[in-house]
Amino acid sequence: MTVWLVGAGPGDPGLITAKGLDLIRTCEALVYDVLAADELVAEAPDDALLIPRAKLKQAEINAILVELGEQGLEVVRLKGGDPFVFGRGSEEIEALRAAGIACEVVPGVSSISAVPGSAGIPITHRGVSAQVTVVSGHSADGGDLDYDHLARTPGTLVVFMGVAHLNRITSQLIAAGMAPTRPAAVVARGTTVHEERVDATLDSIAQDAADLRSPALLIVGEVVAVGAAQRPGSSAITA
Repeated sequence: MTVWLVGAGPGDPGLITAKGLDLIRTCEALVYDVLAADELVAEAPDDALLIPRAKLKQAEINAILVELGEQGLEVVRLKGGDPFVFGRGSEEIEALRAAGIACEVVPGVSSISAVPGSAGIPITHRGVSAQVTVVSGHSADGGDLDYDHLARTPGTLVVFMGVAHLNRITSQLIAAGMAPTRPAAVVARGTTVHEERVDATLDSIAQDAADLRSPALLIVGEVVAVGAAQRPGSSAITA
């Protein structure tokens, strides 16, 4: 018996790995996130135990995985994106190993590059951006983000789970010295048929993208302008 932490990918069910899909199709229990595509959940065997993450707390998920593992079941823990990129996968691994349960990780396609790429934004570009900084927007209200450092850091800034805190994030970056006119974009429900993208500048993106809902990424940097210029019929950022 093994508990497998499987990355479901960034949204499009076709972007799961072949190994991850094989494990779903042969599992005895599937514990899945709300961001996992319905099409992937439907791939589980008819007699498999299906447990949605829903509103369960992380400690409850850990306990469920341990319990299923102790029952000797082949368990897939299906997580959005990649289990180790803001997915709390390491916490689940710690709980399983502490209980003596065999576990393995099957990496997934992360939204870090897949969502901007799907929207036509390269997160690196020769002569424009040679590095990428990734942060969690959930930390915006907790004082955990070092805005002074972020404002001074060159390259591309990618903010996960930040759509609810766009006003605070962008205003704090500007207050810390980042140029208000720096290109920015928000991509919601990236890689899916419902994908939406809004381009603007740092000082207006919160207002322009106010109607977009999670899951969404905020991308800040000159690569947004590169992506805009590469779009058919476009040569500049359009807010």
